[in-house]
Amino acid sequence: MEMVLLHLALLMLLTLSSNNVEGEQDREVFCGACKALVDELLYDIMKVNPKRTTDVGSFQISPDRTQERTRVPLAKSETYLTEVLENICDRMNDYQLQVDPQSQKRTFKRFAPRKDEKISSDFKKFYFYSDAYKSLKFACESIIEEYEDEIFSLIVQEADYLVDKLCSEKSGLCKESATHTEL
Repeated sequence: MEMVLLHLALLMLLTLSSNNVEGEQDREVFCGACKALVDELLYDIMKVNPKRTTDVGSFQISPDRTQERTRVPLAKSETYLTEVLENICDRMNDYQLQVDPQSQKRTFKRFAPRKDEKISSDFKKFYFYSDAYKSLKFACESIIEEYEDEIFSLIVQEADYLVDKLCSEKSGLCKESATHTEL
């Protein structure tokens, strides 16, 4: 009986320790996906001409025959951001795992050039594995689903250091503060 309990205790210990390692890997993937999501979002926002605006507000006419409508920059409108967020996670296949040879720290970095960009010389340093895209895409979709309102709010507020605000402060997905990325 003691031997069975000992085996059970050992099995539980192994299960808990493997879950911790898996949880740590998940944290790396979710943090990487959050940073990639912000990178892609900022890229899409910067592509939009800042002079382009759109009407937002109610389409209803009030009793005094006025309509509450305002013009906002297109890139910061909920309509535009919703459209961008619908397909942004498909771009996670442009990111691959990079392992720092000295610290062994794992990060996900964009390797695919965007339109009018050259291929990075760091391309040779990337370690490719086929499942990275799937886990990054899943993490990206999960982040959008859970933090969509916060993403809209931070963009509308023109929050500085969007990576830090979303990935560290709001979601807690990244342990340390990221490199500051301004909007």
